[in-house]
Amino acid sequence: MGGEIEQLVGCDFLTISPALLDQLHKSDKKIEQKLSAAQATTGEKLPKVSYVNDEAAFRWALFSEEMAWDKLHEGIRKFAEDAETLKAMLKEKLQ
Repeated sequence: MGGEIEQLVGCDFLTISPALLDQLHKSDKKIEQKLSAAQATTGEKLPKVSYVNDEAAFRWALFSEEMAWDKLHEGIRKFAEDAETLKAMLKEKLQ
């Protein structure tokens, strides 16, 4: 199973692919909570950054970080693929 998911236990909202959800469902492994709101308040404070009124600055920041750009597109592709998988699963269940 995805070790990344195990490290995110405690996150309030998380998008998980149907295949990994199935693995989680079938697993007997005990997974400990890793994240909490209390932990989040004890870390180093990050400066607030807003691009609400500055699209050019947003695009420059995004394009300047190769990994951010790659991961954004990877996430969008995977989310779209998983949406199609979910639609097919629901269609199969409802017929």
